[in-house]
Amino acid sequence: MGNRFYYEIGAFMSLLGQILPLVGVALGAVTSFLASSLNDRARWRREQSVRWDERRLDAYGEYVHAVKELAGRYQRIAAGRGLVTGPAPLELTAEVLAELGAAESRRSALGETCELLGDTDTNTASKTLNHCLWRLEHLARGVPTESEQSWEQAYLEFRDAQRKYLEYARVSLGVTGPVNRVVAWPSAWRPVGRPSRTE
Repeated sequence: MGNRFYYEIGAFMSLLGQILPLVGVALGAVTSFLASSLNDRARWRREQSVRWDERRLDAYGEYVHAVKELAGRYQRIAAGRGLVTGPAPLELTAEVLAELGAAESRRSALGETCELLGDTDTNTASKTLNHCLWRLEHLARGVPTESEQSWEQAYLEFRDAQRKYLEYARVSLGVTGPVNRVVAWPSAWRPVGRPSRTE
């Protein structure tokens, strides 16, 4: 019986000696698979985040450029009507109206892309910016509204809405800090009779 006991113990130890390395290899394979899967998933998430951030950046940039282009045209029309001095005046011809319609359609399409990619705060800021832009259009084209407003006041509100939109867009993209600091034009550079301008 003693020999048999030692034989069984030896067989068990031999079997255990064979099983333990196999268990170790299996655990190593499972651990390696899990680590690899987690790394792949994290890398995929990073790549997706970068991909969407790039698209968001393009959408935000194109939208704000379209808004600025329209505001510039409205300012030129306003100059043609004597509401403001400054850029080369522009008359409201059929050709100009067609160009404005095409530019507004582009701005609208870009705004919809921003809504798909943007966060709530940025999208809300874009709505305010649109309203301010349309206010400039109404003033430039002489469209009556319930309350009167000077071009200068409407343009300041537009610039403020534009600044807020850029701030929210930057936060959405993970860019920290203010858009810029206020820099007043030196008074010696300012045209006579014009208020201080900040850019």
